[in-house]
Amino acid sequence: MDGVLADIESSWVYVHRHYGVNNDHSLYAYLRGEIDDLEFIRRDIGLWRLKDPDVSVEKIRRILEGVPLMPGAHEAISRLRDQGVRTAVVSAGIDLLAERIARELMIDFHLANGLVTDPSGKLSGEGILRVRLMDKGDAVVEAARMAGATKKDTVAVGNSKYDVSMFRKASKGIAFRPADETVRKSANSVVTEKDLSKILGFI
Repeated sequence: MDGVLADIESSWVYVHRHYGVNNDHSLYAYLRGEIDDLEFIRRDIGLWRLKDPDVSVEKIRRILEGVPLMPGAHEAISRLRDQGVRTAVVSAGIDLLAERIARELMIDFHLANGLVTDPSGKLSGEGILRVRLMDKGDAVVEAARMAGATKKDTVAVGNSKYDVSMFRKASKGIAFRPADETVRKSANSVVTEKDLSKILGFI
């Protein structure tokens, strides 16, 4: 989603910037293996709650409404749908944005991470882990199962080293505007132009 369907680096970072906070410390701890995915999510949510103790899921949804779609996203998904291709959002980002993008583009399925709320709708501080940042390939397998597709009928599109595991679970991996050499070298095809419809030539 982030950097592919959405024209932002990260949905988590997008919200962090709204609140004027930074999660680099948690990111480095995660990459060193000191915390797991769920603790990473908790720490991110905790940063928002420090700035706004009454932060609610509706506030986060409104913030994410400002996220722009990637140029060419409508054309890419529309043409795939016209050809009978089923599509899915697979992201370690925030499910509120995944839901919005899936609705706007008429994408069939979405798998992303969630925010737990209390009965009043305020964030409790807990997260819902559906997609591990370093193991998105597992979520690709789940999305393919939901679509009734096998590995040979699955194409994954990603933009960073965190997406390489998706390529391994698909018949083809497309690096869209690759952010690093790892994803570029791991892909079967590379699109450098900022136009998501350019992936259609490789599918």
